[in-house]
Amino acid sequence: MIRAALVSLLLSATAASACARGEDPCAVDLGTYRVAVPDGAAPAGGRSAILFLHGFGGSGNGTLGMSGTVRAITDRGYAVLAPDGLPRTEGGPRSWAFLPPDQRPAARDEGAFFDQVVTDAADRHGVDPGRVMLAGFSAGGFMVSYLACADPSAFPAYAPVAGGFWRPHPASCAGPVKLLHTHGFRDSTVPLEGRPLRDGEWLQGDIFEGLAIWRAANGCAWPDPSGYARDDTYQRRRWDCGDGAALEFALHDGGHGIPPGWADMALDWFEMVVPD
Repeated sequence: MIRAALVSLLLSATAASACARGEDPCAVDLGTYRVAVPDGAAPAGGRSAILFLHGFGGSGNGTLGMSGTVRAITDRGYAVLAPDGLPRTEGGPRSWAFLPPDQRPAARDEGAFFDQVVTDAADRHGVDPGRVMLAGFSAGGFMVSYLACADPSAFPAYAPVAGGFWRPHPASCAGPVKLLHTHGFRDSTVPLEGRPLRDGEWLQGDIFEGLAIWRAANGCAWPDPSGYARDDTYQRRRWDCGDGAALEFALHDGGHGIPPGWADMALDWFEMVVPD
């Protein structure tokens, strides 16, 4: 019995160190990812996780370099899954194929890749595949938004940061969806109103128009919020529009970044809309 317990602890420690920051990544058929897990063995039903998508030019290794955010997540018993985007051109910066195929041919089926990551992490790291929130920053936030729009049941909840849609906005989303959008009032990289890139070849979308699309997907009868909240960092608005739907917008005073306290705010929201 003692020997079996020691073997279990050893296997748990090995899994925790595998694919960590600075180590070789875990590999699945469609790509690679890294992981940070809490100390100790996973609970019997598996541990919850955030699958966090990096911004343009980032990497999974860089995601795990956000030490304060990662520590805040693992301190609450969650794992952080940090996949790698693909370079748009050979040797170029990594990003995500988030636009629909009719706007830009996809280099990879990102939804299938994320599904492989979650399945692999369940086997290797004790992650509960039914309790993984998809989150991402900037280009990663765009990816989160487009996947939530196309396939809202792929994850139980979504949390894009500083990334919504591009123009032309989607005509509609599949919905309903559980989504928390976080954005900076002073964001000039992805402004709330959007902006043109490459002399207008690409046009970022309007965050508020995106919220209207989410309300329609969630079956909201009216555009005005169901409730408001405010603290030292965020002004928050939420729309309660029926079963299987949860929509919230968290605006902070900063720029293009992940604000302090985001991890705890997002996990509090996740635990409220997707109770264990």
